[in-house]
Amino acid sequence: MLVHWIWLATRPGLKDSVKADLVRRFLDPETVFFADSGSFADMENLTRENLDALADKDLRPAMGILEECRKAELQVLTYRDVGYPARLRNITDPPLVFYYKGRVPDFDAAPVIGVVGTRQASPYGLSTAKKLGYQIAKCGGIVVSGMAHGIDAMAMKGALTAGAPVVGILGCGADQIYPPSNRSLFADTERYGCILSEFPPGTPPVRWNFPKRNRVISGMSCGVLVVEAPEKSGALITAQLAADQGRDVFVVPGNIDVPSFVGSNRLLRDGALAVSCGWDVVSEYEQQYPECVHDEARAARRSTWPEEPPNSATPGAKVAQKARIPEKIQPKKQPDDKKAIDKADTSPYSGFKETPPARNPDEQKILSALQTGERLVDDVIAETGLPAARVLATLTLLEVRGVVQRLPGKRVRLP
Repeated sequence: MLVHWIWLATRPGLKDSVKADLVRRFLDPETVFFADSGSFADMENLTRENLDALADKDLRPAMGILEECRKAELQVLTYRDVGYPARLRNITDPPLVFYYKGRVPDFDAAPVIGVVGTRQASPYGLSTAKKLGYQIAKCGGIVVSGMAHGIDAMAMKGALTAGAPVVGILGCGADQIYPPSNRSLFADTERYGCILSEFPPGTPPVRWNFPKRNRVISGMSCGVLVVEAPEKSGALITAQLAADQGRDVFVVPGNIDVPSFVGSNRLLRDGALAVSCGWDVVSEYEQQYPECVHDEARAARRSTWPEEPPNSATPGAKVAQKARIPEKIQPKKQPDDKKAIDKADTSPYSGFKETPPARNPDEQKILSALQTGERLVDDVIAETGLPAARVLATLTLLEVRGVVQRLPGKRVRLP
């Protein structure tokens, strides 16, 4: 019964690896629930605290969580369900339960690619993330990310533009919209893919939840793509988790003089695969998924938007051919560091806080064209008389600042 899954998943003090061991040993949480203390005698990884937690048979908290799921219209996916990703089930510490909105894709029928990077990304990183998200989806991959500001959000928007399902993994309850400025992305992800969380509804986005979320992104993925990551970045943690789990690690090469690419370039030095287009990533799984993986040559040469004319530049060849990143990658730990994330303020994983700069002439023309309501990007280009490349680049910057919203179908509007 679902209530027993939630009961075991919420046992305090039990590591995820221990919970998974219990399910593998007893086959289901209901058997664990009715087992007496003697049934655990030969399990050396159980502490006295663990045994006390298992001896607590009060199902009321679990029933309360189920009631909250009903109110929030959340569904529950368990470790034994057919829709649970097989790759994730085989890691050391898989979640026993997911709470989700939307429709769970068939994770085992296509290459799942985790796309991660910094929240304070450069314009180049943002546009590249969106382009690669689009190309990966067009080539048959499923994009998975953390729905944070910056690289995560842009990669998911690119995949949505390609008309493919996307999966958002949260570090809070699936009923929480965090960050709030990504509300439209949450709505699109729920409609065209799914939002997953191992945390019960109502769980706030506290900082220690995000490393747990990262091991899910890497664990359900065939490979993880790092688009832009500084020296201290949660993306590097995800890359290390991917390496530990036997996943491939891909990296977009960055300018060696830009601090936000220091971590990315270090991964390349240590053996990660360098990529320049989505096909460089998805082609690694062509033999494994011959039915769905295909070389969308035209898509791989396009920029962010599917209706734009093809870019004249052809994608470069792969720089490296190593199967996956070696285990020696270890993000450096500094004695005074409290966490390895992009920002060290008291409000981690939040959005941009800079005061919006004064509008330049291009921005003023574009915002003026949007005063009448939702518009096609092509109409904005025609009305402003600006080159298409300048309009697209300016729209990306305005979107990052929260001044405009991109919509499916190459549309844009003011918030």
